[in-house]
Amino acid sequence: MKKLIYILLISAFLFNCNTTKQTASKKDERLENVKENDTVKIANEELEYEIIIIEPGFNFWVASRARPRGFYSQQYLENRNFQYVLEWNQRVLQPQQYNPQLYEMQINYQQNIDYGYEVNYLLYNYFIYFQMTYNQRLGPWMPRI
Repeated sequence: MKKLIYILLISAFLFNCNTTKQTASKKDERLENVKENDTVKIANEELEYEIIIIEPGFNFWVASRARPRGFYSQQYLENRNFQYVLEWNQRVLQPQQYNPQLYEMQINYQQNIDYGYEVNYLLYNYFIYFQMTYNQRLGPWMPRI
């Protein structure tokens, strides 16, 4: 009887020590694919604008940490983006005070143009990502998700 118990205990131990295979969910696979592509390009030929965001980890961050589309209103995003762009452009013009490797070029964002929800959503999230990643503050409020 003791041998049977020992065999059962050893079998249970060996069974539990076996490495388990992780089954990746579709969301995990999608997030892994997003990590590989770090360039976001948004273009609208009718309005003749183009936004290209080349930032390692940004796509992954938007997919995994940003608030979902529809969480903020377009008006909220436009107001925040306009304020962020003003501060960003001021920093581009002051390379002696702000790191020119962070603030390389100005952003031509006009408040009277309707860029649509998707552009405003991605631009807003880029500003949040940028501030959190590089420990910068582009407005009077703390960047948060």
